[in-house]
Amino acid sequence: MGSFFKNCRCTRQNRCPHPYALRYRDASGRQREETGYSTQQDAMDRLTSVYHEKRHTPERQAAAQREIGRQRFGPYAASWLTRQRHYTPGSVRTVNQVLKSQILPVLESRRVNTFTTTVVEDFIMSMEERSGGLAAQQNAFDTLKKILLDAHRRGGISTDPFVGVISPEYIPRKIAIPTLDEIHALKEHGSDELRVVIDLMHGCGLRNGEAYAANLERLVADDVYRVTEQIDGRTRQPARLKHRKPGGFRECPLPPTVRESVLGYAQAVEIGANGYLIRGQRSPHWGTRPCSTSGGWRGRRPESRGSSTLTPCATSSRRTASPRGCRSLM
Repeated sequence: MGSFFKNCRCTRQNRCPHPYALRYRDASGRQREETGYSTQQDAMDRLTSVYHEKRHTPERQAAAQREIGRQRFGPYAASWLTRQRHYTPGSVRTVNQVLKSQILPVLESRRVNTFTTTVVEDFIMSMEERSGGLAAQQNAFDTLKKILLDAHRRGGISTDPFVGVISPEYIPRKIAIPTLDEIHALKEHGSDELRVVIDLMHGCGLRNGEAYAANLERLVADDVYRVTEQIDGRTRQPARLKHRKPGGFRECPLPPTVRESVLGYAQAVEIGANGYLIRGQRSPHWGTRPCSTSGGWRGRRPESRGSSTLTPCATSSRRTASPRGCRSLM
């Protein structure tokens, strides 16, 4: 069943203040040691609970838990990602990038049942030693936590390896939200496509990719715009909305000025049979990178907070206009 003991060398261990330690085999068959029990009764109660857990665990379930625990972290992480059917293609790419660049070089060969609090702490310290950014550290920690907690839920890890672990804390920098005068200045100096994107983002509250997927068929009413998809920034192909099931949508108010801007642009340019408005020179859709480099976010910076004029490449500027900032101005 197990044993309890003290690691001290006191002559009367039943009276010394040192805590009791336990040694036992869990349901997966791996030997475990725990410490921190102040009395014999506490240690015996813990051993009794472990015995009942092993006794009431079916043999097939225990064999499955042992099989999970013997797996290497690399193959288990790959199988875990395959089971995340709710992830969008962009989320899958992000997780793969975090695994390949941050986690697998350090933990790929480790067995799943050997993960403990100390191992997680050592992984965090290794990221700090590599001088990685806090955002990358937090992304790697969150991904590792999701994978290991899944293994813990399935019985491959007997104890939670994140108990008492302090995660890396990333505080994102404040987004510079352009003023209304700066929005008008951006529209004045930007291209026609950029004006439509700005109007949809600050007028309807659309995300970047949702604005790039502007379509005349989404004008379901004079004052309603239906958002059904977004443009993937890498593949430049329509994709489902974030945090929604396939086929899901949301509707947002459509101000008259935004409607006039969309319809005016549709009349000025040639619209294909699919109804999409924003198209690139080499691709049927715009992505995040083409929009940020063509027509105008980079190199168009306000000189000061109160200025409404734009000068290209103003190196003395403290604030940089960004698409995300336009969405916040509503």
